[in-house]
Amino acid sequence: MGNWARIAGLAVLTMAANAWAQSDARFDKQLEIYRRTTDLTAENRVPADERALIDYGLYLIPSYLSLDDPNGNNHVLHQYDALGYARVNLDSAQEFFFLGRISYLDFNPGDSFDGRGDEHQERVERLFYHFDLAQFNKSNNHSTGDYDVAATAGRQLVFWGNGLALSEDLDGATIDLTAGHLTLEFLAGMTPQDAVDIDSTRPRFDEDTHRGFFGAMLTAHVGSQRPYIYALAQRDYNDEDLSQRGAITTRYEYNSNYFGLGSRGPISDRLLYGVELSAETGSTMSNSVDAGGNPIPQTDDDIEALAADVQLDYVFSEPHKTRLSFETILASGDPDRLSTNNTFGGNRTHTDDHAFNSFGLLNTGFVFNAPVSNLLSFRLGATTFPFPDKPLLEHLQCGVDMFAFAKTQKDAPIDEGTSDDRYLGCEPDLFLNWQLTEDLTLAARYGLFFPGQAISGDNTPRQGIFLSVAYAF
Repeated sequence: MGNWARIAGLAVLTMAANAWAQSDARFDKQLEIYRRTTDLTAENRVPADERALIDYGLYLIPSYLSLDDPNGNNHVLHQYDALGYARVNLDSAQEFFFLGRISYLDFNPGDSFDGRGDEHQERVERLFYHFDLAQFNKSNNHSTGDYDVAATAGRQLVFWGNGLALSEDLDGATIDLTAGHLTLEFLAGMTPQDAVDIDSTRPRFDEDTHRGFFGAMLTAHVGSQRPYIYALAQRDYNDEDLSQRGAITTRYEYNSNYFGLGSRGPISDRLLYGVELSAETGSTMSNSVDAGGNPIPQTDDDIEALAADVQLDYVFSEPHKTRLSFETILASGDPDRLSTNNTFGGNRTHTDDHAFNSFGLLNTGFVFNAPVSNLLSFRLGATTFPFPDKPLLEHLQCGVDMFAFAKTQKDAPIDEGTSDDRYLGCEPDLFLNWQLTEDLTLAARYGLFFPGQAISGDNTPRQGIFLSVAYAF
């Protein structure tokens, strides 16, 4: 078994320590995707087309989730959310937006991933002020010219490019400077404390996270095309930077830089594309144990990693608004790691770390949902409105995504136990969104992951079911 045979003892130790944390991390990521969907529904609810706009409302969203984890255990969650939002907009030039969430998570007995059981959560999802100089000048009958300055400050979703390197809620500021056909965006921000960290072996990784992001992105407006380049620095300011497992002491510090380029836009009047390539550099703390599970001094090692994402969408010209989509993701891995995104069980001392680890959020399946690291993923999808002429069913959307997963480097790990084989498995996902009335929306999703020969342990198919009802006041 090559490298895995040499470190079998450490594999057992690491997987036993990390199994629940990895499941918890995946579960938190799935909840984050769900939160993003409901947040953006409220954030984009009302267009700003009047001089003064004051809008507010409330969403009540009961939901049900049944999910099989990588260990073969099923978890059931009944979640109840109340989302309140308020927007004040003046001339589309100044805007204040607030979105808050109160949640109650009701797990079936023993099903909580983190061991904390049922819990209440209160969170400010969005709280920002936005100013646009061009719109301000326009509303005051001033010349706008070919330049603009726009700034947003507060808690906001920052999404760069395709979302490969960065797609995070941040407390901070963005400034967009536009001159002619060029826009330069600056970013400085910090993750909210309750953000879920990428390293699930770090103490309190899902409730006490402090990472800073600083960067710039230059975008050109070439007709309908939007080519861009960016540089992004992530700095680890976490207070919880030390853990003790018996005699093993692990220090945590992961500082990364991302240099990316990409483009998005239409190829034709029906075909859209998005492509992004990102190179990661920086430094990471090495693993704290040797192949026999004995404690060893850690070293500060360099990061050298790559990732790419390509998306295509074809929209048909017909009443059903049918859309076909394709996406492929490729991210490098590191064969001397036991876990592709953790420090404990991570990079071998005195070696470069080739595992790509970022703070983006891409679609890697509803059930499998692996991080974009040592991953080769293919997705074919389709969505349609099957009954556009039926009054009750005209807003019913159905869709399917078909995934195939493999390891980029077959002897490198992912975030769960694998062999030196390459094929990870496949997954069909079915989903339905149905807006019955202006205020009532139903959503359903079903996924079934079929593990491939690279997945260690139980290869029983894993399934996930999600149901929700959203009522807006």
